[in-house]
Amino acid sequence: MITFLRTRPAETVNELTAATRRREGTTTLEVESITAAAVSAALAGGVLPVSVGLGEGVPVAWIIAPDDVKAFVKLGHDGARITVLDEGPRELVLDAVARTRAAFLRTGRSRVSEAATLADLPGIETAVSVYVDTVADAVDAVAEGATDLVLRDWDVQQIGELRDALEGPLVERTALPVGLAVNEARVMLEKETFTTWLNQIDGSSAARPRYGWAPGREEPLPVPEGRMSAEWRDDAWTAGTASEGLDGAGSLRPILERSLAGSPPSRDELAALFSARGDQVDAVAYVADQLRQQASGDTVTYVINRNINYTNMCYFKCGFCAFSKGPKSLNLRGDPYLLGVPEIVARTREAQQRGATEVCLQGGIHPEFTGDFYVGVVDAIKAEMPDMHIHGFTPLEVWQGAETLGVPIRDFLARLAAAGLGTLPGTAAEILDDDIREHLCPDKIRTSQWAEVMTAASELGLRSTATIMFGHIDGPESWANHYEVLREVQRKTGVFTEFVPLPFVHMGAPIWLRGGARPGPTWDETILIHAVARLAFDGLIDNIQASWVKTGLDGAKRLLLAGCNDMGGTLMDEIITRSAGASHGTELDPGDFERTIREIGRTPAQRSTLYEELTKA
Repeated sequence: MITFLRTRPAETVNELTAATRRREGTTTLEVESITAAAVSAALAGGVLPVSVGLGEGVPVAWIIAPDDVKAFVKLGHDGARITVLDEGPRELVLDAVARTRAAFLRTGRSRVSEAATLADLPGIETAVSVYVDTVADAVDAVAEGATDLVLRDWDVQQIGELRDALEGPLVERTALPVGLAVNEARVMLEKETFTTWLNQIDGSSAARPRYGWAPGREEPLPVPEGRMSAEWRDDAWTAGTASEGLDGAGSLRPILERSLAGSPPSRDELAALFSARGDQVDAVAYVADQLRQQASGDTVTYVINRNINYTNMCYFKCGFCAFSKGPKSLNLRGDPYLLGVPEIVARTREAQQRGATEVCLQGGIHPEFTGDFYVGVVDAIKAEMPDMHIHGFTPLEVWQGAETLGVPIRDFLARLAAAGLGTLPGTAAEILDDDIREHLCPDKIRTSQWAEVMTAASELGLRSTATIMFGHIDGPESWANHYEVLREVQRKTGVFTEFVPLPFVHMGAPIWLRGGARPGPTWDETILIHAVARLAFDGLIDNIQASWVKTGLDGAKRLLLAGCNDMGGTLMDEIITRSAGASHGTELDPGDFERTIREIGRTPAQRSTLYEELTKA
């Protein structure tokens, strides 16, 4: 992998200059001996400030001459924030790199080969970084051992030419290295700097593409018609078409070939697939589509259902949730509400009259709820509409319901099943990686508790969906961990009927508004989460859903070409996603599904919650 940085030197910085440079594509400004005022101005303009020399401000990173290293080391800054200048005797430079554990060694064009021999020494993990002015210069520098290119005043067309001239992936970075974990950066960086960095990166900590689209936004898809990847914005990319089959897979080819042969990727291979870029994304989507064809043919299913979100009051404090409200937020997000059981039954009756075969019951954890509330709702619905399938209550609600009654999880689930509960929604999963959950939803059930509910449900004959909510403070490693948890549970229980990826809608999410999360997943990450799911769950979970609520119908249609075979439900009044700022999500007519499905040459079919085919259009 070759990385590149789009940066500019600056004598002074103000917010307007920083914002202008950001709009031009720059991620970083390099300022001689930066001041605290310059740091604040750069961050306010959305650019990461780097100090050339020590300065008096605290920037995101420093570029340090070897002579200054001994004084700098005493400050104790992490090597990910440090670039050492290749100046002076080799021994002095080596000492500086070794002592700081610098991420980058910035050298001159004539010294690249020498710097590369230094970077190859045992105990040194620095990237040789060099300014380049032309594509030819860049190719030569890489041939001599450079692994990081510094670009000044390059436009997207020149960068596209550079991509096509190099062998192997070209990845844009910010002022910090690609691959830096969010949990590490949270400790390392000052709060405002951390927020600016988060707004610049994708899940791999590479620089995110510059487009306005995000899940939930009413924006055109950023992806070219002939590709699945929106990694690049130059004319050669946007006017081109994806490589045929596995031609663009690069180092991922062996994993994809084994997947086509029926051998799903290992946990570590999943992480590698999630790190795919550009042509590799197209290749992963191609394999996912082949496996989709083998598993479900050309039929695309949907369910006519209604979501009933019975309360928005909740005593849990999940950072991603813009739906839950308490009395203190009355003036911030609207009125707290709680539907009575008669109103829930009335909405179910209306849904049945409109052709729904399922009601999905989910809500906040009201401070006055006990498990009896959940059982009472099921009893009331079934008393009037015994044929209505009730898809209800997340593992968190099940856990809380059992806890409030002082009974084992299995006994509480047995009560719900006896009352008529049909299936569970596998939400409250978010990311099944407790290192992420600690910051995303710290008071929520942990991975093992979520899995315990699913295991107990399977023992009673209940089925469930499985979900992931991605694009906030997570990344390839946590996604791979999540998929591995689901595979482990599914191999033991067979409890999951489908897998439903849910892109993080950031606009109204508290964690993003507080500056603690990325602004949702990129388009490529959205493609990869769905496509890699098809590979990961091959032979375990046949149904992969495209969430039109998060991506819109156009986005869901593209996801059907990347391994998905289901469009989800018509929903009728779903409001959780809308609360987070999404433009999609209230309701769709079955005709909208059928038209979208037919536009890509597939056959629509209405299904039940358990994937029994009801009608084929």
